Amino acid sequence: MWVCGALCRTRAPAQLGQRLLPESRRRRPASASFSASAEPSRVRALVYEHHGDPAKVVELKNLELAAVGGSDVHVKMLAAPINPSDINMIQGNYGLLPQLPAVGGNEGVGQVVAVGSGVTGVKPGDWVIPANPGLGTWRTEAVFGEEELITVPSDIPLQSAATLGVNPCTAYRMLVDFERLRPGDSIIQNASNSGVGQAVIQIAAARGLRTINVLRDRPDLQKLTDRLKNLGANHVVTEEELRKPEMKSFFKDVPQPRLALNCVGGKSSTELLRHLAPGGTMVTYGGMAKQPVIASVSQLIFKDLKLRGFWLSQWKKDHSPGGGNFGSRRLKDDKRA
Repeated sequence: MWVCGALCRTRAPAQLGQRLLPESRRRRPASASFSASAEPSRVRALVYEHHGDPAKVVELKNLELAAVGGSDVHVKMLAAPINPSDINMIQGNYGLLPQLPAVGGNEGVGQVVAVGSGVTGVKPGDWVIPANPGLGTWRTEAVFGEEELITVPSDIPLQSAATLGVNPCTAYRMLVDFERLRPGDSIIQNASNSGVGQAVIQIAAARGLRTINVLRDRPDLQKLTDRLKNLGANHVVTEEELRKPEMKSFFKDVPQPRLALNCVGGKSSTELLRHLAPGGTMVTYGGMAKQPVIASVSQLIFKDLKLRGFWLSQWKKDHSPGGGNFGSRRLKDDKRA
């Protein structure tokens, strides 16, 4: 789901379940002229002042666009997705919560309109994405600090640019940080059709790793299976198939995975653990089933399995010189609206 330029044309409050298309499906050329001294203008944003049900607490508001200071960057948002973490943040159930009131959205891509006199890393026309969560991307325009942005190529698909900062990075770090995998090794994952799951498939294929991809049974299973295999998936099985005794024969021909990636929890994660090679690691990065991860004593003692967690925001904090820069600026309602 997407939130973006359609905000400019929307008069009624937007519903989070609604699919809003990117402002343009084509790459926009850089404007011929830009000015950092434009008068403050009205921008539209999806704002919440309290935590709760997104359908009830998120409002479409007019905000005043701040003046561009010396180290500031004026950005026009081109596209912004709606991720589960965005919903969790609005509900107040996320590991990092912005100062309220806040603009929703942690991911997206925008085009630089103007820059302050002290800005050296970006220029008008560049495409930029948030460096950290909490920036508030569900708005038409904004003024951000230069340090809050990362430039990305403007010749990649718009939707790819808008979703570049979280899912692919999560997939890469989990593939390289927990097990020393070599070409030919296997990994197993659930929620394989998620954003992270699809990124795992592609990165693993590029590194010569074999993927065993678990899906829930569904009417369009074959269509989805074909799509994942086109991305590079080696094997696609359903949750039900994973529980069958026939999987023992499957692993006679396929190396037991040394790494399992769990985004679901509950019974699904138990099955991943059951098929891990001795000494293997299961990394949990989500809990879509809202059920606990359960490991048997025998798996921990006799198979020496390791249970780990991964959160990209924490990884960034641990590996950034300044420890990350998460926060939320105060919002101003546009009194002229």
